[in-house]
Amino acid sequence: MKYLVGLLFLFVSMGAFAQSKDRPVVQFTGITHNADSVKITIPYVTITNTTAHNIINVSNYKGYFSFVVHERDTLRFTCVGYAPVTVVIPSNLPNESYTTQVSLKAQIINLPTFHVFPWATTDEFKKDFLAIKLADDDLEIARKNISKATLSALYNTLPRDAQEIQSANAQSMHTTILNSHSLTPNPLLNPLAWGSLIKSISDGDKSNSK
Repeated sequence: MKYLVGLLFLFVSMGAFAQSKDRPVVQFTGITHNADSVKITIPYVTITNTTAHNIINVSNYKGYFSFVVHERDTLRFTCVGYAPVTVVIPSNLPNESYTTQVSLKAQIINLPTFHVFPWATTDEFKKDFLAIKLADDDLEIARKNISKATLSALYNTLPRDAQEIQSANAQSMHTTILNSHSLTPNPLLNPLAWGSLIKSISDGDKSNSK
């Protein structure tokens, strides 16, 4: 049985070799480019000769290729992101060369949706779900931003902006102009201020005694 299989394989190989030998040899040359624009070449395209035991050739970085084939050979051009193209070498060529431009059309492949979860088991998901901390909504964020503690911290840490400095300088200049022809008022020499201070102290003593 093994000998019969070997002889059959030998006869098939000899027939294929004789068939390829009968066909003339052709120098196949060309350039692979984008179907939308001839100026855009496609580099490193795989060229498979399906007739001659799937012999593979590859175009160079400029899309140029040149190799030997036989007449009536079928060649399949494939590249990632482009639809495959089949070229058949014509027969009865006037000379031993065949030149062509192979146009590859861009192909969009829609893959199915793939969801990636960070949990290995359902128990880990339940644990993280129960321990989750919901983020504050817009109203709560605004309430925290205008709280007394937040405003006090910003007042103590942030430097004064240009508007605040300008307001302080304007107020100082206004006070200087008002007192330019008189003495600058001193709160320590104001009897009304002293009276208010004494009254507040005495009121504080009375409240303590009560």
